[in-house]
Amino acid sequence: MIQEDKYDYSTCIVDLDSQVEASEGLDVSEMDFLRNLLSRSLDLQQSDAEQVLEERSLQGIAKYILNKKCERIICMVGAGISTSAGIPDFRSPGTGLYHNLQKYDLPYPEAIFEMDYFQQNPEPFFALAKELYPGQFKPTVSHYFIRMLRDKGLLLHCYTQNIDTLERVVGLTDDDLIEAHGTFYTSHCTKSECRKQYNLDWMKTQIFTKPLPKCEQCDSVVKPDIVLFGESLPHRFFATMESDFPKCDLLIILGTSLQVQPFASLINRVPKSTPRLLINKEVTHQGDSMMGLLGLGSSLDFDSRDVAFVGSCDDGCLALAELLGWKEELEEIVKKEHALIDSRAKDTPASAPEEKREDQEVEREMEEKAEKPGV
Repeated sequence: MIQEDKYDYSTCIVDLDSQVEASEGLDVSEMDFLRNLLSRSLDLQQSDAEQVLEERSLQGIAKYILNKKCERIICMVGAGISTSAGIPDFRSPGTGLYHNLQKYDLPYPEAIFEMDYFQQNPEPFFALAKELYPGQFKPTVSHYFIRMLRDKGLLLHCYTQNIDTLERVVGLTDDDLIEAHGTFYTSHCTKSECRKQYNLDWMKTQIFTKPLPKCEQCDSVVKPDIVLFGESLPHRFFATMESDFPKCDLLIILGTSLQVQPFASLINRVPKSTPRLLINKEVTHQGDSMMGLLGLGSSLDFDSRDVAFVGSCDDGCLALAELLGWKEELEEIVKKEHALIDSRAKDTPASAPEEKREDQEVEREMEEKAEKPGV
């Protein structure tokens, strides 16, 4: 649910401090990714960016789209697109997730998203998951704007760091989404010999009625298919990225501080002629020059190539939609979809307590049988 930053709930995985230590454990796809990225980065340092926008502004981006100069848009999204839905990001002072984990008695905030810690003590992760579980929040304007790009035939793929599944709620499918840091949509038993798969509804029932979700087949802990620190990213992320980014003709970066690798380095994989639009509450800092040389930087060039809208993601999407003549359509979609979600939710509260009562009754019956001699 959360998203972005050292982990971005969505954001898991490989931070710069751990990449060297983890290199020996990288699979072939990860090694190929790093090797190709280094080679590409060294080559791209040689030429200047081609100017394709009439002006480096949101208006310039809108003209570029309206003039039908792009039809393969990639969106890279992080926690910032979901904060207006009530899901915290990671690092915002006072409200960010890492600032509000004291009650879980962690050795350090990031531990709650580390695989090593999860294997030793999974309870804090599932306690937090109960608070932030997918299905309790409505998609934002930003989510629906991405869907509009898809519906208008302009979206190549949406690469998301988030695991809140809100992209799926608005109707994006496996054909549209690359969930770089995994998803709550499916779960698997953690026992390597078992690996039984479970769906979102099953995991939701377990999280809200049991201390820990346990496999029905072997009684091991079942973990959502999100990528924790210490795990490899999905193979599909590497495979699709190789073919997508060379043909991308507009990159829109939404709600991410571009601090998590290798996700952040994807911005360097588009052609030099491809405009890059950042919509975020703050402009990302210039990347370290050495990391940029290695192909692991994530800096944007607002002096000669890139465009930034500094503000909330929803405001940025609405502003761009207005320039494109889509604003009324977007607002109407959000209004209708939220009303539909609200109407469906009216039937849910009554059933959830009943399900919980049934589970509790089953548990009591099992306990009573266990106490009876000969049973």
